[in-house]
Amino acid sequence: MYTQHEISIDEHARWFARASQDPERHLLVFEIDTTPLGFINIHQIASGGIADWGFYAAPDAPKGTGHALGQAALRYAFEPAGLHKLCGQALAFNERSIRFHLNLGFQREGVLRHQHFDGRQYHDVVCFGLLANEWHHAN
Repeated sequence: MYTQHEISIDEHARWFARASQDPERHLLVFEIDTTPLGFINIHQIASGGIADWGFYAAPDAPKGTGHALGQAALRYAFEPAGLHKLCGQALAFNERSIRFHLNLGFQREGVLRHQHFDGRQYHDVVCFGLLANEWHHAN
């Protein structure tokens, strides 16, 4: 979300080598009919099952993939991973990501004012949270 440059294969490989060894991370490939269509990164950031998430749908993924990816990620986070809370962030101008989080049941928890500088200007970051018991009620 915050990276401005095109990430090289070497940079990806170094990140993956570190992240895949981190016991607080869950790295998941989202597939439909064995076709990989997205990636989910869940990172436990605090004791008690509090985690951040990031996700990416493949650029050529069919319409509706994002919602299916989100549902699968939440099911994983709150069932086998047993998390208590999943947190997300979106740049304030990214209305699609904000709607995505709200449509999945996340609550808007606040705004980090001028939290991200893209090299030209500052941007607010919108923070979201979803508790396990809220997800169960919604699904």
